Amino acid sequence: MTEAKDKRKFDWTKIFIGISLLLCACSLAFISVSLRPVAKWANYQSVCVEQESIKAPISWAVRKCNGRSKVYQVK
Repeated sequence: MTEAKDKRKFDWTKIFIGISLLLCACSLAFISVSLRPVAKWANYQSVCVEQESIKAPISWAVRKCNGRSKVYQVK
């Protein structure tokens, strides 16, 4: 008789852990999708610096790829 009552009870700790894990997985998926534009920008920066460092020093290539080369021009 007591076994039938035990089968009907929910194990609330397992339910809570399951919901928590699902929430963590969703959060990590959202973070990875949010960081995709940053990854594209970083890849562009790497390619740009590689191409520009052939002609100029690396420090100048970094400034140029960041769009700041006009600021540092010597007149």
